[in-house]
Amino acid sequence: MSKPRRERLKVDGWIVLDKPVGITSTHALSIVKRLTKADKAGHAGTLDPLASGILPLAFGEATKTVPYVMDGEKAYRFTVTWGIETNTDDSDGEMVNSSAERPSVAAIKAILPRFLGVVLQTPPQFSALKVQGERAYDLARDGEVVKLEPREVEITALTLADHTEDTATFEAECGKGTYVRALARDFGRLLGCFGHITALRRTRVGPFSESEAVTLDALKAAGEAGPQAADLLAMIQPVERALASLPSIAIGNHDAQRLKNGQSIILRGRDAPIVLGQAYATLHGKLIALVEGENGEIRPKRAFHL
Repeated sequence: MSKPRRERLKVDGWIVLDKPVGITSTHALSIVKRLTKADKAGHAGTLDPLASGILPLAFGEATKTVPYVMDGEKAYRFTVTWGIETNTDDSDGEMVNSSAERPSVAAIKAILPRFLGVVLQTPPQFSALKVQGERAYDLARDGEVVKLEPREVEITALTLADHTEDTATFEAECGKGTYVRALARDFGRLLGCFGHITALRRTRVGPFSESEAVTLDALKAAGEAGPQAADLLAMIQPVERALASLPSIAIGNHDAQRLKNGQSIILRGRDAPIVLGQAYATLHGKLIALVEGENGEIRPKRAFHL
């Protein structure tokens, strides 16, 4: 006999998860998906098992907006332990270099400006980047020496938050594609003492911050009454939260129907907004479509079914 199909519900929106240390992003998503019984889900930006913090989970129509969150700026708090460099650039790896040297606070602060702005960064060998069709971490686990080319990344803020003789804790704000593990590696090499990540927490992803994050335990407790429990539903944020960086335009019923049908519209009238580039359209506060404006014309890019 075939197993009965699991019940699936239409769930649309975001849950800002505070991922705990010790599980993968995929595992965390699967737990929350089971709680909500959502028929479609994904996450915006992977966190390593070693890392904790903000993991935005998208459900239903929100999955269409994932790129807008992943392209947003991210913030981290991370601790580097000096004296050892590992092949993974964190505490899960094997030691490849060591040193008895320890940097002074003045030396640490002196190098930080060199990492600000648009800089070249070589990704860790153990990363999800593809090399000739294979994931770099798969090649590295097989013992191959992975050569990854430096890439431009942008770091907008970087400060020393705390320190001991053997460790230093930093806070960073950076753009898409920045590897914090690579920062730890490069700090250690530049200071002549080597280093690796021993604690990492993501504190912000695009529009989502720590203040609105919910824990797995809180989600499980809220979900005890079922996937439609009020406490669980209250933790789901609107789809348009992901679009906070875009302007919004309010439209009428006729224009909303045209956009849903894939047709362009023209906003007329003295008070009609001028839309240049990407935006999102709403009808009575309800998200209708991602649009793009040019020469007075509003073209639909992606429709939503909410």
